Amino acid sequence: MDNEIIELLEDMETQLTNAAEDSTKFILGNNSAGTRVRKAMQNIKNIAQHVRVAVQAQKNGVPA
Repeated sequence: MDNEIIELLEDMETQLTNAAEDSTKFILGNNSAGTRVRKAMQNIKNIAQHVRVAVQAQKNGVPA
């Protein structure tokens, strides 16, 4: 489970880095880059939800 969380966070980091690069292109007038930024933000949102679920599942699976 730990490995899954780390992989999800690394994927989120990659998506965010790519979105930052595309946001610069968008500011310079590339409208297609803006679409990619929005898509990346949606993907990051979905990954964040998966991280939340994985952390909660691991937390609930550990005996108190």
